[in-house]
Amino acid sequence: MYFNDFCHKCLLVFVIIGCFLVFPCLAEDNEAKEVFTIEQTIKQAIKANLGLKSSREDVTAAASARLKQRSNFLPTLGATYKYRRNYEEEATVANGVTDPKNKYTFTGTFTQPVFKGFSLVNKYKVAAIDLAVARLNEKTAVQAVVFEANKVYFTLLKAQKLAAIAREAVTQISAHKDVAKDFYEVGMTPLNDLLKAQVELANARQDFIVAQNNMETAKSKFNILLRRQINAPVELTDIVDYYFFEKKIDFCFDMAEKNRLEINAAELQVEIAQKELEIGKTDYYPSITLEGNYYKIGTDFDADGGEGISDPESWDITATASWNFWEWGKTRYGVKEKLSALAQSRYQLAEIIDNIHLEVKQAYLNTKESEQNIMAVKQAIEQARENFRISEERYKEQMDTSTDVLDAQTLLSRTMTNYYNALYDFKISKAYLYWAMGRAQEVEAGLE
Repeated sequence: MYFNDFCHKCLLVFVIIGCFLVFPCLAEDNEAKEVFTIEQTIKQAIKANLGLKSSREDVTAAASARLKQRSNFLPTLGATYKYRRNYEEEATVANGVTDPKNKYTFTGTFTQPVFKGFSLVNKYKVAAIDLAVARLNEKTAVQAVVFEANKVYFTLLKAQKLAAIAREAVTQISAHKDVAKDFYEVGMTPLNDLLKAQVELANARQDFIVAQNNMETAKSKFNILLRRQINAPVELTDIVDYYFFEKKIDFCFDMAEKNRLEINAAELQVEIAQKELEIGKTDYYPSITLEGNYYKIGTDFDADGGEGISDPESWDITATASWNFWEWGKTRYGVKEKLSALAQSRYQLAEIIDNIHLEVKQAYLNTKESEQNIMAVKQAIEQARENFRISEERYKEQMDTSTDVLDAQTLLSRTMTNYYNALYDFKISKAYLYWAMGRAQEVEAGLE
């Protein structure tokens, strides 16, 4: 009885240990088989992107810089503690000690800027605009990541399809080569037919190797985008549905001018240049500062009076107005420099708008081109498949040559390749068009 209980307990222990050993493997296998959708890809790409994290740090730095400039409106407080030892104390018969041998002085000061030629206000405004620009740059970085996620996703899908086409070509030509070999061995066809099939099979295998390498490269780019292990397995949800873009190009231009954050950022840079110009005019005005001091003097370290100290505590307030009204044209030349910087910022704004229009037009034309390619080649796939099937059957009946079969297979592979190139290029071009219009986040899986 005790022996049976012991056996049961040992069996239970082994089962538990086995579960711990098996379940992690199952968990790892499930993790390895995670299937990504375009929405998951975009979400994880945004979360993992280092450039976006850097942009967020720029926002934090700009916010701190604005608070730093705001502190310039407030008074500054300071203190000094000074000890002086004289060679000997000074004294008079009438007044006694007038300058003690040991003298401790504590001074507390405050300084309040009253007027700095509007420079404090304008510097604070510049810092606030810099913060707004940093936030716009962060949003711009998000849109760039969204487009990149679309591009990498559909590029990988295309590479997978092209690799599958190349694999199918190897299978089809290999089967044809076997038929040609059988026919040659029984004397039904010349050696030339077999040799052609063998050559085409070698070429197809080489094309398959290239397609596989392209697919592996696309997987690596996908993993890098999501900051996964570069050789981690990747499975994607395929998206073969498509919706043509029906809007006119003028609509795209309007959307870009309205939504592209780069335009807003460039407009803010013009505002910064204007504020910098005002700061450059600061020296045209006087500077007014209010300063206060509190003094405490003594012959001991606590600076609390003593022999020879007539007034241990005192204070004063000073208002100072200063104005450098002649510096040999320094301020005037500085203002000219700022005027040139303002003109440059306006030119840059115009150039950015022109470049955005060009990006929109290129994206629009690429999208329309891909649409036409899809329509042109879609119906040809079934025709190419049927042509290949008929050529195979006719070859088996010795009504066609091996060249006819190989030509039909080449036509089928090229047609399918053209179709998937057009399909996924359309999705990438459409995502790029939405990015060019400043609406990258509205496109997921190429659908509106």
